[in-house]
Amino acid sequence: MAGTIEKIDTLIVGGGQAGLAMSEHLSNAGVEHVVLERNRIAESWRTARWDSLCANGPAWHDRFPTMEFSGFDPDGFPSKEVVTAYFESFANKIKAPVRCDIEVTRVTKLPDKQGFAVDTSAGGFHALNVVCATGPFQTPVFPPIIPETEGVTQLHSNAYRNPAQLESGAVVVVGAGSSGGQIADELLRSGREVYLSVGPHERPPRSYRGRDFVWWLGVLGKWDLATVDPATAHVTISVSGAHGGHTVDFREYAQRGMMLVGMTDTFYNGVLSFKDDLATNIAYGDASYLGMLDEADVYIERNGLDLPEEPQARNLIADPECLRKPLHELELSKANVNSVIWATGYTNDFSWLQVNAFDDAGSPRHRRGVSSEPGVYFLGLPWLSRRGSSFIWGVWHDAKYVADQIVIQQQYRNYQ
Repeated sequence: MAGTIEKIDTLIVGGGQAGLAMSEHLSNAGVEHVVLERNRIAESWRTARWDSLCANGPAWHDRFPTMEFSGFDPDGFPSKEVVTAYFESFANKIKAPVRCDIEVTRVTKLPDKQGFAVDTSAGGFHALNVVCATGPFQTPVFPPIIPETEGVTQLHSNAYRNPAQLESGAVVVVGAGSSGGQIADELLRSGREVYLSVGPHERPPRSYRGRDFVWWLGVLGKWDLATVDPATAHVTISVSGAHGGHTVDFREYAQRGMMLVGMTDTFYNGVLSFKDDLATNIAYGDASYLGMLDEADVYIERNGLDLPEEPQARNLIADPECLRKPLHELELSKANVNSVIWATGYTNDFSWLQVNAFDDAGSPRHRRGVSSEPGVYFLGLPWLSRRGSSFIWGVWHDAKYVADQIVIQQQYRNYQ
């Protein structure tokens, strides 16, 4: 009846990879729970990605440990449709109690008792625990550099779908992480004139000596790094599973006609300006690439592995002219630039979570997902416990830890 409050042990907010992983572990532990998803299962994979997106890791690795991709090459890179179907199948397999089209609007602490009041678009809940599993891709970062009055179409990468979506003319892509690099490559392949604004980045080899880079990150212990180096927190990783998977090489992009420029700086009187840091940023990417080859070679020798040598992997393409003589200013109208795509990342939005779980800057205050507000947990955030935390397999392991903490607290509550 109207106004009825539903009581539940644990309420999970978000029906993506984090929420589903959490549901599996809670079900295995016998913890009563519900998953509330404001759209559909894995909605970000459906509608916040471009049409041709493939996973950036091979299917044998980028999955939950308890379910493989059905009928898909383990060494292949699943399309977003395949990934979406995977999550739907997983939800059915574990009988996840997911309720779609329900938005959580507010969570507050219940006065003078354990638990939280949860307001939603479909009524209220009282939950002893709330797990925030809304993921790292919430609010697009859209730098206010080019005024909307300039008449240039500006899209965040989450709104880009395909080249046909854009009006004719050249395109500036800002950001050379995985999204920016792949979108710029797709536009170039479609025949567009493309300017790619390149910031600091790492560009690991797609594979080396017969092993994908995700394998190298694993055996070298890099997935399990516990904290990000503050000096490199702003550095993105450029890797691609498109076209069967390949190493991203911005010099090769330039060789095919792409114009590389430095970080986007300012806009004035129709002119977009770039920092004089292109060579430095490309060199940074080269160093990360060659550094991983070095570490891999040492690992192979130390462990006596019989993996084929690959000396050609160290042969870098000669610097293109745009790298030797970088462009610092671009008059958009003169260059026929009608579209700008901002591949500039996301920020979190926890305005609905009105509890004592945030620091003065508004960032979650937690340890391995266990927040400073007893009963509130976070899952799916980058570096929640390690480097791999925001990846499919990584969030599954984080969810196991968080579920264990919920069970421990449940046992204390049940003590007589």
